[in-house]
Amino acid sequence: MNGDEKHWHLDRRVPIAVILTLLLQSCAALVWAGSASERLTTLEMRAARIDEMVERTARLEERARGASEALARIEARLER
Repeated sequence: MNGDEKHWHLDRRVPIAVILTLLLQSCAALVWAGSASERLTTLEMRAARIDEMVERTARLEERARGASEALARIEARLER
């Protein structure tokens, strides 16, 4: 091997269409990755809101249970 064959070079036989296709695919991959990241962020925000709603619902259920027990005690006293 002589010195010219050791280094990588672009052969003139590679069509410009191949180069453009590779560039376009790379750009499309970057755009897709960006949109996937945005969707993931949106889903994480939704999950956080759902967690808050679950906690609120649990608190409301506990309050309703307490109110129901209090009502049962009041009814029991009225029946005496």
